[in-house]
Amino acid sequence: MKVKEIMTKNAKACTPISNLAEAAGLMWENDCGILPVVAHGGRVVGLITDRDVCMAAALQHRDLENIAVAEVTSGKVVSCHPDDDVRTALKTMQENKVRRLPVVADDGTLAGILSMNDIVVNAKEIADKQDANVSYADVVQTYKAICAHAAAHQQATQPRAAGV
Repeated sequence: MKVKEIMTKNAKACTPISNLAEAAGLMWENDCGILPVVAHGGRVVGLITDRDVCMAAALQHRDLENIAVAEVTSGKVVSCHPDDDVRTALKTMQENKVRRLPVVADDGTLAGILSMNDIVVNAKEIADKQDANVSYADVVQTYKAICAHAAAHQQATQPRAAGV
């Protein structure tokens, strides 16, 4: 199954000069936790998550209206293509420990978003396809790889008991 068959089309996006209040509002209104950041012409140049907004709010001690999206996004964009197999996208998610990928067309413009939710919600359709190449184990393995990073980070930041 191809990414374009299950991705979220018409994904909302923001620009590098959008402020965090605008980005948070778009996420809230569209029930999503990530926005692609697009430059002039629609080329994907970054991503911003609800976590990025929360961390900036907690750590920068500035009004969200005064923080540009460009200040909190990284320049690295891990993406997939509409014609990629879902299994290829899962591998990309696994290797990069991400739950969502912007789907980027040949010209670098945003075609949609692919999330683990999209894959799980469409699992039956994926399995019913004659050329199904994504198994339950593939999905679980991807979640396991994504969550391993968070678990290792949590363990490293938890206070240790005296004498341990």
